[in-house]
Amino acid sequence: MVKERARILVVGGGYVGMYTALRLTRRLRQELARGEAEITVVTPDPYMTYQPFLPEAAAGSISPRHVVVPLRRVLPGCRIIIGEATVIDHAQRTATLTTLATEEEGTGTEQLSYDELVLAPGSVSRTLPIPGLADHGIGFKTVEEAIGLRNHVIEQMDIASSTRDPAIRDAALTFVFVGGGYAGVEALGELEDMARYATRYYHNVRPEDMKWVLVEASDRILPEVGTDLGRYTVTELRRRNIDVRLGTRLDSCADRVAVLSDGARFPTRTVVWTAGVRPHPILAATDLPRNDRGRLRCTPELAVEGTTHAWAAGDAASVPDVTAGEPGAQCAPNAQHALRQAKVLGDNIVHSLRGEPLETYAYSYAGSVASLGFHKGVAQVYGRKLKGYPAWFMHRVYHLSRVPTFNRKARVLAEWTLSGLFKREVVSLGSLEHPRAEFELAAGGKHPHKPEGDPKGSS
Repeated sequence: MVKERARILVVGGGYVGMYTALRLTRRLRQELARGEAEITVVTPDPYMTYQPFLPEAAAGSISPRHVVVPLRRVLPGCRIIIGEATVIDHAQRTATLTTLATEEEGTGTEQLSYDELVLAPGSVSRTLPIPGLADHGIGFKTVEEAIGLRNHVIEQMDIASSTRDPAIRDAALTFVFVGGGYAGVEALGELEDMARYATRYYHNVRPEDMKWVLVEASDRILPEVGTDLGRYTVTELRRRNIDVRLGTRLDSCADRVAVLSDGARFPTRTVVWTAGVRPHPILAATDLPRNDRGRLRCTPELAVEGTTHAWAAGDAASVPDVTAGEPGAQCAPNAQHALRQAKVLGDNIVHSLRGEPLETYAYSYAGSVASLGFHKGVAQVYGRKLKGYPAWFMHRVYHLSRVPTFNRKARVLAEWTLSGLFKREVVSLGSLEHPRAEFELAAGGKHPHKPEGDPKGSS
């Protein structure tokens, strides 16, 4: 039994937040029933996004609603607050929150007291002060961005098919992706595969008419899968006529022209930014210790260094890697570590409440898998290297085993099965982004989203 009533606040509803709260509800089931414990999850979205499936959702292989997991269904024993923590004063054990009702009520922010704090807000896109990026760039971290990008790509093909202006056509069929990590390479691979398939339904757009460009500042892509598989990936992408530019940066995308550091210029209506992430800004609004990269300094037990009753894991935490041979090594901020850290984190909070010894997080890296499109991929699992179809199959098997809930596993598997039996869907539903636009126009108002007023080129 816990020594005293515990109010546990979990900030973030992603991998770490959801799995930690789920672990706590299972370990503290009796305490929750007796009112001796209370778990509150503060998250900006009422769902957890399984990000490894975003490229397949963008390509139409998986329905968007099957990429997300509703938190209220998975965490029935928790209090879910849809909002964001803006300030955390751990010395006073209080968090300042803004919710969906804050602006409506006009009463300002609200204060929430807690006894145990779990910081798992994840990360946000790491952007640079590049001219035109804020106006024309498209991110790839949320399911909304993934589906919006899919609609945008198909819409550009529609524009190219109907225009008589060669300059507009070339810009519409040029797609620039910045960042050679998992997100950039998988998104590019899946969307290029989808667009090439879609050309069979256009009478005047051929696969060779499209120009796909991958820009990476370092000298290799997919460093997680190793140097050899990284080189293989570059070769595979170039074989598909994808222009891979290593050691190159995006200098500007103003006026819908992507200017690269090697002097190349690409008139384009599509610039996808996947060049890394940075810790969530809420970490800077706390009184907890951080390292030079802005992540919370943590112990191997996933407690925040120098404090009590504060815990962190995932992208927000700098966790020592006790399995590494060299001193000072840190666990990589990826989903593989986040899932396993959440389990240890939940257990250690329970151990702390019950006055028991804490566990040390120790996990050796199993490997990496990446999809490069339908039936194409690379993988390095326990030292074994896989390419092509076997790697693609391993990618699907691994992520199917990791996506939360049996409900989601069954639905994703069913969609994969059906996609193998029927043709791929290549329709754009851009109107989903502005569902009231047509009604406003019919009611006598001005169309709120004309193409020339939309910086992303989407109508």
